[in-house]
Amino acid sequence: MGAAPSALTASYVSGSSGGGWTASSSAPADQPWTYRLTKPCAISDQEAGACGAADFRECPAPPDRVVEDFVVEQRRLVLPGDRTVDGFPTGGQPPGTPVGQWDTLLRACIDITALNPPPSPDEVYRYFRTLPLPELPTRQQPPGDGLSGLPVVFHTDGPTTQTFDLDIRGFDVDIVATASSFTWHTGDGTDLVSSDPGAPWPDHSVSHDYRSGTYTSSLTTTWTGTYTVDGGAPADVPGTTTTDGPPVTFDVLEARPVLVNPYD
Repeated sequence: MGAAPSALTASYVSGSSGGGWTASSSAPADQPWTYRLTKPCAISDQEAGACGAADFRECPAPPDRVVEDFVVEQRRLVLPGDRTVDGFPTGGQPPGTPVGQWDTLLRACIDITALNPPPSPDEVYRYFRTLPLPELPTRQQPPGDGLSGLPVVFHTDGPTTQTFDLDIRGFDVDIVATASSFTWHTGDGTDLVSSDPGAPWPDHSVSHDYRSGTYTSSLTTTWTGTYTVDGGAPADVPGTTTTDGPPVTFDVLEARPVLVNPYD
């Protein structure tokens, strides 16, 4: 799934025989360490003032699991008996108190699902791409056959805003999808791009001239979105998705002048 918060605290980090790592908020009795999970970019930004290409790595994740790239640090805890796992002075602190500095343990793909972080922008985007967004139809004027030399006007009358209420791992996520770009495939090899859905004549903004022939046109709509988590501040969905409307086929005829006798 998508990027997790830049830093998380975990009570326990464990590795599996298959090489995977999992973080959780519960730990065995007298666990001698506490853990901090930090995104590599956050560390680079703090140390060098900028992130590098090596700070970004995608981690494969099964469905409904959150697996992300983290630098794992550990810090010793005071154990019963006024001691630590490596003999570091406790300073008389009670059991369970962190003492000493954070030490880097490893960098790995960590399953943090048990920590239940809020849905990240990339995770929301994964859902956004699966939403049942409208496949906007192509409308044309004149309806039916067109005439060469007379522009064909395109527009769509489908809904250009949709709102969805999703449950993502127990979080209430509201997504507002907006049609932000329209690509009109005219059928003769030309694509027209507009930021509006067009309008019928005479308020039209999208039109195309054809030679005589038979053409099939269609509309690809690009959707952007904003979202909120549990009623919080809105944020942009970090990506777009598209839908393709049903094609429409029409003929463009060539009008020929014909002289007639007005007295007949």
